[in-house]
Amino acid sequence: MCVLAMLALLAQAACATNKPTNPQDPFETTNRRISDFNDKVDENVLRPVAVGYKNNVPEFVQKGVNNFFGNLRDIWSTLNNGLQAKPMETAETGLRVAVNSVFGIYGLFDVATMVGIQRHTADFGQTLGYWGVSPGPYVVLPLLGPSTVRDTAGFAVDNRYDLWRTEVDSVGLRYGGSALRLVDKRAGFVGMDKSMNEVALDKYAFMRDAYLQRRKAATQRKSGNQDSDGDDGDDGIRNDQ
Repeated sequence: MCVLAMLALLAQAACATNKPTNPQDPFETTNRRISDFNDKVDENVLRPVAVGYKNNVPEFVQKGVNNFFGNLRDIWSTLNNGLQAKPMETAETGLRVAVNSVFGIYGLFDVATMVGIQRHTADFGQTLGYWGVSPGPYVVLPLLGPSTVRDTAGFAVDNRYDLWRTEVDSVGLRYGGSALRLVDKRAGFVGMDKSMNEVALDKYAFMRDAYLQRRKAATQRKSGNQDSDGDDGDDGIRNDQ
């Protein structure tokens, strides 16, 4: 996936000939083509699988899957909150991991939320932005969706240190779990995507602007801000690391 991301950036740089409608999107022509490709993959493959998963898998199983991978993500968020010098968020997210791992049976149950311990999601792209790294141009990555040059670099680090990929030895289990995580993530947006298609005159522009605004807010969020779980870095097909 990281190789695909780098190739996409090179292709977009080579094809940036038309004047963009948004100064943050100099590769708009190429980005729109990749976005159309991603939409077709989603429409024909990912969404049908996600709908089947949502409609046929018991809700408590879906919740357990979502909680488990959310707990793994909280470990990485704890580290990134620390790198962003946010002591409250680091402590609270770390406490979530401890509570859910012990009392929630490795995160299958979200006990932390039940007792009022908030989640503070953070990734390495957000960490780079917090310390002043410019987002660079907006890009759409094949199969991954909206990003920026900075967030693409951040995603490469997120992906490299993803605990599921680094700690699970069985190749079958590793890839099977990654596929399940992707389907579970997509299932969470079933219904919302239809509403967005109905209200957005230009879906591409809507997704781009929403992504850029949310990422900007995430990198500027100060320690102690109660808007703790407003960004997970994921749009479209791209999942959480």
